[in-house]
Amino acid sequence: MLSHVDDGFSSLVAKLTTEGRIPCDGYKHSCLRRRVNVRLRATGAESFLRYADLLDQTPDEWAQLRDALTVNVTSFFRDRVVYETLRDRVFSQFARSGRPVHAWSAGCASGEEAWTLAMLLADSCGLEGTHLLATDIDRRCLDRARAATYQSALVQDVPAQLRDAFLVGDEPVTVRADLRARVRIERHDMLAESPPAEELDLISCRNVIIYFVRDAQELLFERFANALRIGGVLVLGKVEMLSGPARARFKAVNARERIYERVA
Repeated sequence: MLSHVDDGFSSLVAKLTTEGRIPCDGYKHSCLRRRVNVRLRATGAESFLRYADLLDQTPDEWAQLRDALTVNVTSFFRDRVVYETLRDRVFSQFARSGRPVHAWSAGCASGEEAWTLAMLLADSCGLEGTHLLATDIDRRCLDRARAATYQSALVQDVPAQLRDAFLVGDEPVTVRADLRARVRIERHDMLAESPPAEELDLISCRNVIIYFVRDAQELLFERFANALRIGGVLVLGKVEMLSGPARARFKAVNARERIYERVA
């Protein structure tokens, strides 16, 4: 994690790791440095050393920093073809099985992708068959996800059938209460904690793993494999690739859309 010129960042990283129990080694150096700089600008700290002092003086800043380490770029039906493939190739099979579906949206940010999954699952498998856990590390984003209320411009990519079935209001738009009842939203640090559920049918973790170093990515792939049942499905972001030993435990449902089935 050292830079070529030690400007105090390496000392701050050591503090974050030992005192804050933040798994800094899991983050790519450039990403970690960029996200910490967000808090330096927000607090007015003039250097990494001054920011380390600020953490000692202002304990609440630890929570602000943990939130800043989350990359929160999301939208409803982001990469629409991914969701069309899930609907046609995966959720249709879930529906035919007749079993309740247990899914995890890991790194759900402010909830748009989690609610997208919930709508599609409920449309395919029914409300009673839908059980979705949505997690993130950022408390403010989780509050937005729980509120499940969005400006109408943000839901413009939701198909009309799903909007009519699961959203209410015009400005803002809110997810219907009966669908909200099928989704549990919790705080979870995927780098520091084990998966919050087992024997899952689906894990969606899109455009998150790219910010982690390779060792952390491979650890997460193993954790995801262990949390899925045989036949369960893992969905990654379009620029993310399975790697490490866990790769042998999956086969591609659609490699282009980064959809994989656990086979071992």
